Amino acid sequence: MEKNVKVSILCQLYGRLLTEKQYEFLDDYYNNDLSLSEIAENNNITRQAVRDIIKKGENKLFEYEEKLLFMKRTLNQEKKIEKVLVELTKIQTTSSDKQISKVLEEIKKELNCLV
Repeated sequence: MEKNVKVSILCQLYGRLLTEKQYEFLDDYYNNDLSLSEIAENNNITRQAVRDIIKKGENKLFEYEEKLLFMKRTLNQEKKIEKVLVELTKIQTTSSDKQISKVLEEIKKELNCLV
């Protein structure tokens, strides 16, 4: 997974555990696509200071994920749900029983809500 996407997801999961500035700068940089210079200008600090705050925030996010594994578990759960949906679709297409087909459709709807 690309680093930018990974940091963005981690920021959603653990962002509120960071300092207010770390969260704000990470959000601006990764989610709002602002440059280091733009963030520095908006906050009247140097570009280097912004970079340092972002790096410290990133390091904290990766530490939290290393210990808590929420992102890893979530991604694994989504993969498993997708596999189950594929298998349900196979059963549904090969089954001739309308009742079974209807039950499978309801199960698929419920699982799709989880992904």
